[in-house]
Amino acid sequence: MGGDSSAIQELIASLDHPMLIVTVRAGGERSGCLVGFATQCSIDPVRFLVCISDANHTAEVAAGADAMVVHVVPEDGMDLAELFGEETGDDVDKLSRCDWVPGPDGTPVLTRCRNWFLGRILDAFQAGDHRAYLVEPDEARSDPSQGFLGFQRVKVMTPGHPA
Repeated sequence: MGGDSSAIQELIASLDHPMLIVTVRAGGERSGCLVGFATQCSIDPVRFLVCISDANHTAEVAAGADAMVVHVVPEDGMDLAELFGEETGDDVDKLSRCDWVPGPDGTPVLTRCRNWFLGRILDAFQAGDHRAYLVEPDEARSDPSQGFLGFQRVKVMTPGHPA
C-alpha cells in the first residue's frame, strides 16, 4: 500500500500538539532544545518517549545523561520556543538567556514552565534522524491553569540545525 506523500505531509502539518523543551545535564555540561516529537507511550507503568534530533547539540549531552526534564512550553512562551528551537547550543548558551533553577539531580528547570516532569532515562534507540529516549517520570509539577504553545504556532520557525 503506497501512500500519497503529499497527503501524508499535509495531514501531519495540520496536527497541533504541545511543544516541549527538554533540558539535560551530563559531564558538567547543560543543554536544552525544543522537542516536537514526544508522547506518553505506556499507562501502567507511566512511560514517555522523547525524540531529540541527531543534529542537535542537546543530543550529545543527552547521550551521557541519566535523566531529562521535559517542560510544557506555556502559551505565552514563543520567545522560549524561539530560543530553544532557533538557536543552537553549538554557538549559544541558551540557559544563560533565560531563568532557570537547578532541579532534581541539578538538571535545569525553566522557571516560566509551570508544567514539567523529570524523567529517568530507561533506554535510548535510533528512530530515523532522531534518538528516542524512553523515560520514566519521577518528579513533576503541574499547573492546569497554564496553557500550552502548540505546534501550529511554531512551525514557521527556522531550526538552529536542519533535522
